[in-house]
Amino acid sequence: MERKATGPLAGVRILDLTTVMMGPSATQYLAELGADVIKVEAPAGDPIRGIAPGRHPEMGGLFMNANTGKRSIVLDLKHGPARDALLRLAESADVLVYNIRPQAMARLGLSYEDVAAHRPDIIYAGLFGFGQDGPYAAQPAYDDLIQGASLIPWLMHKAGAAMPRYMPSAIADRVVGLAAVSAINAALYHREKTGEGQRIDVPMFETMVGFVIADHLGGLTFDPPLDQGGYPRLLALQRKPYKTSDGYVCALVYNDKQWRAFYEAVGEGDAFATDPRLASMNTRNQHIDELYGEVAARFATRTTADWMELLKAADIPVMPYHGLDTIFDDPHLKAIGFFAEDEHPTEGRIRRVRAAGTWSKTQPGHVRHAPRKGADTESILHEAGLDKAAIAAATKAG
Repeated sequence: MERKATGPLAGVRILDLTTVMMGPSATQYLAELGADVIKVEAPAGDPIRGIAPGRHPEMGGLFMNANTGKRSIVLDLKHGPARDALLRLAESADVLVYNIRPQAMARLGLSYEDVAAHRPDIIYAGLFGFGQDGPYAAQPAYDDLIQGASLIPWLMHKAGAAMPRYMPSAIADRVVGLAAVSAINAALYHREKTGEGQRIDVPMFETMVGFVIADHLGGLTFDPPLDQGGYPRLLALQRKPYKTSDGYVCALVYNDKQWRAFYEAVGEGDAFATDPRLASMNTRNQHIDELYGEVAARFATRTTADWMELLKAADIPVMPYHGLDTIFDDPHLKAIGFFAEDEHPTEGRIRRVRAAGTWSKTQPGHVRHAPRKGADTESILHEAGLDKAAIAAATKAG
């Protein structure tokens, strides 16, 4: 079931030539904000369509959770009529987003200059591995590679993992996707003021290095360096959920007030005043691993429920330790209706997440479900001004 877009980008049309995760996650955010996102797929479809599980081929859960709110059109852009159809669509589009290398777009006849010839004020956004002025420019990039090159496995190992490892989340794809959303919205604002479109490159490597390293430059910020870098609290071996007598709990004792309150809550009120390690945030940071270890030993003596009650009463930040078996029962998420259940027109009953945040005027939200491949091809081409004969000819030609 489709709903009228009410978000702040209602009326903005986006041509989405992206696949896999980084680009689709960016355009899904834009769709949630109200944009009309047209997903342009090759005949084989987005590669992640086939990643199981799913009730039908090409409608796997991973695909569905990165492509809600979009319409799908199939165009084989290696053929002239399909390319011409895309350029016809570009005439009414505000944004074109792609995530192959710029050289490949140029070979398809879809460079910025090619597209801008049909829509001069287009926002032409490329999401790819590396800035085009460096030696990595033409290299392929995937989330794992960018995580590794932007310090994440090194930091995981330094923080206590037995070996370097990637985060079990497509964190680079998601972060760079959000960076692209910010850049596209800023470009739309600039165009609103000036009438100017422009090309935007959003490189994964540079975006992630900046995102990660800001926490860990430390003394390397200065010349000459004051230390070897690294934020001790984030790298502490004991920075992890606390093991209780019957499970785990996530708590953070951080500022002076909270450390004092913690020791008072466990009946050791004098410790904060007498232990020199606790004197300031700086001294705690110098001894953070041993302090966290001592806190962890105390957590092991009580149940999770006891700690939740005790820490809330002491105004110390605490949250439940969730897994996929418990997250759907979180009382806060249930109260705000974060997980919704809907009837997909072809995939049956599904669970989805709602757009986070509350807007007083232009609330973003769910507009349509993830599309079957090419489900909207004919209607989109008709919107572009092609009659039935032209659509039939374009379909026959790819």
